[in-house]
Amino acid sequence: MLKGSLVALITPMHADGSLDEKKLAEFVDWQIKEGTVGLVPTGTTGESPTLTHDEHKRVVEITVEVAAGRVPVIAGTGSNSTAEALDFSQHAKKAGADMIMLVTPYYNKPTQEGMYLHFSTVADAVDLPMIIYNIPPRSIVDMTPETMGRLAKHKNIVGVKDATANLARPYHTRKACGADFVQYSGEDHTALAFLAVGGHGCISVTGNIAPRLISDMHKLWQDGKIDEAMEIQERLIPLHDALFSETSPGPVKYAASLLGLTSEHVRLPLAPPAEATRARVRAAMVHAGLLN
Repeated sequence: MLKGSLVALITPMHADGSLDEKKLAEFVDWQIKEGTVGLVPTGTTGESPTLTHDEHKRVVEITVEVAAGRVPVIAGTGSNSTAEALDFSQHAKKAGADMIMLVTPYYNKPTQEGMYLHFSTVADAVDLPMIIYNIPPRSIVDMTPETMGRLAKHKNIVGVKDATANLARPYHTRKACGADFVQYSGEDHTALAFLAVGGHGCISVTGNIAPRLISDMHKLWQDGKIDEAMEIQERLIPLHDALFSETSPGPVKYAASLLGLTSEHVRLPLAPPAEATRARVRAAMVHAGLLN
């Protein structure tokens, strides 16, 4: 069971909007050296909706190549098309990813039975551990603990990234899915609170720019140093707030550009962050000790 700080990776791009493979490789290596225990490329934070299929697959390939077995790679392979999700998942296995993560199908608004069939179809066809990504604010649909419990009986469906920010949900998920079903928070603000109610880690956005702090926070929690872990989280709260003051990943890519990690470019229909957001992000980074 993988515990601790995982990061939902941004996708570095050149100023002209093309994929920056060199910066991506450097970014993946930096994340590992800074203590990140798991890498999650091609999710929402990686701008998967606007990556071409070839780009999506290339990002997974580069992440796997650079990780080189040092930490697990959990490839984002979700789609609102089951056939497309299956194709991405089959590619991830071929590329050498350790796990896959599928978001609940957005826009289609499938029923609970539709979601059950969607995830089980991919799990039947691709022999890799699968994480369900439940994020109602973006996908509209909310997978219930009961449906998750049905899916947890499948040998390949092993956990959930829970971005509901509902701190009662982990109890119900544990009851429905069992104690071995891995639960990751998908929401930085509630990362520690999620651990307190039975979670195992967080798939973080803030970890893109503060991987060492996020990693240290999780290690302190695991060592029972709760007060020290809380001190780090309190230090990071203004940064969490700033990074979600506009649609992600706009703010976090701007923050990454301030650290020289990549350009701030995001693809339309996302827009560059407003000046007020930029000022807020910079101030929060100074507060967290990431910038002078």
